[in-house]
Amino acid sequence: MQNPTNQGGEWEHVPSSDFSAGSAPASNVYASSGSGYPPPNDPNYPPPPPQGGGYPPQGGGGYPPPQGGPPQGDGLSPTAAAAIAYITIIPAIIFLVMDPYKRMALVRFHSLQCLFFAGAWIVVDILAAIILHILSHIPVLGCVVILIWPLIGLFFLIVWILCIFKASKGEYFKLPVIGDLALKMSQQV
Repeated sequence: MQNPTNQGGEWEHVPSSDFSAGSAPASNVYASSGSGYPPPNDPNYPPPPPQGGGYPPQGGGGYPPPQGGPPQGDGLSPTAAAAIAYITIIPAIIFLVMDPYKRMALVRFHSLQCLFFAGAWIVVDILAAIILHILSHIPVLGCVVILIWPLIGLFFLIVWILCIFKASKGEYFKLPVIGDLALKMSQQV
């Protein structure tokens, strides 16, 4: 491979740092060529830092001392925690056992409702699978049941998104049966 700046095809000689062969030190090479870092004895070279370190003397000038870092918050707001509780059952369980969220009534209610809603979704899905399996052997009715199953899933998805939205607004949005149970259990603590 050829060096594109070397048109003659010959290798250029780079000055070595071997001082025993009679070559000049690198600082002299830089000084003579006018490129690179200036040598330390150059009058344009900045002075070294003071011996006491690079910090300004105490008691005047400079920056004020740091004040303990950024302010610490109290974690999530109750509405954010209530909405996050619906993402999966894991945050709902964490919010039910972790301070300060387990003491917040809104977060406790939505965490419990999320757990009950997930349980109801699983039960309905299992029952729908059993009914679908039984009715799939009937020619016309089996096709109708196959079309109903995705609608059940879509219904639960819409209710789940609605619960997240209402929780983010700080509302106690109660689902028909499990909402009353979640409200009763959240008030017992």
